[in-house]
Amino acid sequence: MSSLGDHIDKLVERKVEDSGSGAGALIAAIRLLNRGVVRWALRVLTKEVEFNGERKPLMEWVLAKYVGESQCPTVTHFVAPFFEMGMKLATAWLHADEEPIKQLLSDPAIRRGIVTTLRGIALFGVTTPQKLPAPFFIVWNFTNACNLKCMHCYQNAGRPLPNELALEEKLRVVKELDEAGVPAIALSGGEPTVHRDFWPVLAEINRRGFYSAIATNGTTFANIEFAERAKKLGLRYVEISIDAADPNVHDKFRGVPGAWAKAVQGLRNAVRLGFSAALAFTVTKYNIHEVDKILDLAQEIGVKRVVFFNFIPVGRGRENLEIDLSPEEREEFLRHIYKEMRRRKMEIISTAPQYGRVVNQLSNGEDVSPTHFVVANDPITKELTEFIGGCGAGRVYAAIEPEGTVTPCVFLPYPVGNLRTKSFWDIWMDPFMENFRDRDRLEGFCGRCPYKLICGGCRARAYNYFGDVLAPDPGCIYNSAEWRKLQEDILRIKVKVSPLVFK
Repeated sequence: MSSLGDHIDKLVERKVEDSGSGAGALIAAIRLLNRGVVRWALRVLTKEVEFNGERKPLMEWVLAKYVGESQCPTVTHFVAPFFEMGMKLATAWLHADEEPIKQLLSDPAIRRGIVTTLRGIALFGVTTPQKLPAPFFIVWNFTNACNLKCMHCYQNAGRPLPNELALEEKLRVVKELDEAGVPAIALSGGEPTVHRDFWPVLAEINRRGFYSAIATNGTTFANIEFAERAKKLGLRYVEISIDAADPNVHDKFRGVPGAWAKAVQGLRNAVRLGFSAALAFTVTKYNIHEVDKILDLAQEIGVKRVVFFNFIPVGRGRENLEIDLSPEEREEFLRHIYKEMRRRKMEIISTAPQYGRVVNQLSNGEDVSPTHFVVANDPITKELTEFIGGCGAGRVYAAIEPEGTVTPCVFLPYPVGNLRTKSFWDIWMDPFMENFRDRDRLEGFCGRCPYKLICGGCRARAYNYFGDVLAPDPGCIYNSAEWRKLQEDILRIKVKVSPLVFK
């Protein structure tokens, strides 16, 4: 999940000694990949090969062989020497060290991410944003069951749904995502850790080499034995939601007394056990005054990453529209956390896509935040921003509901297809998903904004306020007029959104 960005950062840190020439070489390489003969070669290298009951692109097997894994199909032994020679030539040309690259590629999730990107170029060419044959990560709402009653819950969680996927179906979904080329799976909910299937599914996710993550309310991680068991099974990233530094404010949001104490203890346990850990905070009118205090709390606990989530009016959030920030409040908030990140020297990021614009503007183009994974100032990340930047819904990630329905985002409840009846590939390639991959389709100011490639607006906010994924994001300062219209007719936006018409 978010720590895939950490791996990207490590790769970027090993860029060529002359950063300027490195960025130029990268762009030259991207242009080279877009040529017909190279794309033909990529299609050959990304063709699926089955071995020991597993289907993976040939390139993924080659990368595994390159880093020393022995269990690979026979064809790999013929291709691998040429690839290794090419890597030596490339690293020599870029004045780079080959060993750190091998170390990075030893992570199967990173290998899968690279191959998925190459498959995207082979199939679609180089596009802005880059089209992919599979998302970089899936957020899986594992169950609707939850032990809390959060007022801003996007899932309206509480009791499990009567038609949730059975364990056998969940394991089949993991296998299908593996074969689709998805590098990372984040389990969410509801509260995924309270479901009996959590342990066997987590074990299977890690057995297949995914980057495994969890978004949790933290109550179960307050038990150190629970956290240790998750660590032993291979869980890598733990993101725990805390809505305020004040226990009373948090517990009011969460609807259960004592929730704050358990969440904080869960975060302490995650840090103590060496997980990649993050504190998640959904910003609303009720807790925006807690932002600096929550950053203080994160630093005191030892958390290196704080993720500020955009409030989206979905699920129980639709019943509490008054807690949403105005565009002016959001703009001031985003500017504030960027300055705090610079001051505190910690990772402070936001899921609001406008953060990419704010970072660019406040730093005069020195820093970029292409996604809510990272804020960086190296030339390579800058050059990649237009390919990967902005809202990632239906583009670099997707969501799976407890009963198998795939949606573009956990905050965007549009059912694209169900994994019980359709393959993940067919769902991912559904014509509706093209709305998220072609920024030229955007309407209003979002469609003509000079920052649309690094922002594009939150498509979930557009859908949940206007019933149209292509509508302007009313959370942006440039769409303040749209926000004022909504406020004038607040009763209308509380009515259930009508079905979306295909564009």
